[in-house]
Amino acid sequence: QVDLEESGGGLVQAGGSLRLSCVASAGRTFSRYAMGWFRQAPGREREFVAAIDHRSTNTRYADSVKGRFTISRDNTRNTVTLQMDILKPEDTAVYYCAGGRGSYYGTSAGDYALWGQGTQVTVSS
Repeated sequence: QVDLEESGGGLVQAGGSLRLSCVASAGRTFSRYAMGWFRQAPGREREFVAAIDHRSTNTRYADSVKGRFTISRDNTRNTVTLQMDILKPEDTAVYYCAGGRGSYYGTSAGDYALWGQGTQVTVSS
């Protein structure tokens, strides 16, 4: 079984930055699968944030974070990172790391087979 473990969440003021990391345990070849980040705010459905293909060739972002967030991965360390800059109060949510079913870097939760436990990000105004 492969586990995904997120870290890096916390409390930050609007305009600030946070860096989320997700480490995948051994169990499948990390470099063969797309990775993504989703988030869920209280009372709202889980929504797509960013995704990256298995070779870091292509990325995809939600319109709400485009230009502010950057997804990257290090296949030598089984790690995917979400750099979040110019944070806004509406970015407050639990952020989840997701492991793809294959190399496709989709925007739907159904495109992902593995999920971390989530890390809280709170942006104060």
